[in-house]
Amino acid sequence: MVMITYDAENQIMGRLSSIVAKQLLQGERIVIVNVEKAVVSGNPRATFVHYKERVKRGDPIKGPFFPRTPDGIFRRAVRGMLPWKKSKGRAAYKRLSVYIGVPDKLKSKKEEFKKIKAADSGRLKARIIHLGELSAALGAKKRW
Repeated sequence: MVMITYDAENQIMGRLSSIVAKQLLQGERIVIVNVEKAVVSGNPRATFVHYKERVKRGDPIKGPFFPRTPDGIFRRAVRGMLPWKKSKGRAAYKRLSVYIGVPDKLKSKKEEFKKIKAADSGRLKARIIHLGELSAALGAKKRW
């Protein structure tokens, strides 16, 4: 099993997560770094309202619980694209690692980080918000 490392800087979160979900189902081990620099397209205020509703939904004790950190939001997006109720979906989800920034164990392999052309945000005409900014607005304790 080969480990593929993607750099999420200036990558569209939805497109990146759909490609990653497909690769996870094929048996790949995926590592995502710099996830706080991934972007969500659309009006930043509307995006914040959408995610704020998801965080506030439910009971604070019984759930459902929704993450506020950039790595948690990205993992949840990938999870939504996997067949979570089947064992293959849960096994695929366990093969995903998401990091804020670049961890020390991967700093020596910076040249091996890949980008996905289909998820590049350079062609976007819509306004964007970075996942780190969205997370801070949702009330995450900033660690990045």
